[in-house]
Amino acid sequence: MTDRRDPLEDARAALRARQGPGARYDAAAAPAVPLQWARLGRAYFSRKLNELADADLDAPSARPGWSRRRLVAASALQARAFAQAITLAAGKVPDEIADTDEAALDLAETLPVRALRHLASHADVHLDVVWRDLTDGQWDLAVAGLPGAGLVRDTAVLRAQALWTGAVDLANGGRLRDAPAALRDSLAHGGEGARVRLSP
Repeated sequence: MTDRRDPLEDARAALRARQGPGARYDAAAAPAVPLQWARLGRAYFSRKLNELADADLDAPSARPGWSRRRLVAASALQARAFAQAITLAAGKVPDEIADTDEAALDLAETLPVRALRHLASHADVHLDVVWRDLTDGQWDLAVAGLPGAGLVRDTAVLRAQALWTGAVDLANGGRLRDAPAALRDSLAHGGEGARVRLSP
């Protein structure tokens, strides 16, 4: 008889056992695979970013007309925009609603490098916390103002696509073949759209 156990679910169960009572986890109805892609993408993007010296961020990215600075700023503002939109969809009012438009991107691009790196890291952590705190039903709420996302659950795969393509566009050795195979398939059917969506 073939073992039909889900390796991802086994890993989640093992993590819960290690962390014990009091830890918070994704809701059962959360899109586990896209969230895994996004979290792997976040780690991959962060690794490629950390490999760059501060001065390297002023160099062009692989995205025409964009510096690496602008790419990092756009990734951070996308995470911020997603977190704010999901929070509003869930019926909560964010402590602060920050701008994530083109003017905000122009400004974020000029931040000192240390502040820009911190913005990228903090925005990703914030989005992950927002995802983790959603209930089963909130994953299927309509979300407004995010191109390509109709429901909250759509944000996971959109973020994953943006992070993996963004890591490649940093142009320091990132490769799409390092991404999960199923995510590569989704990028092949709309990869250019994933790059556009990195800009909030």
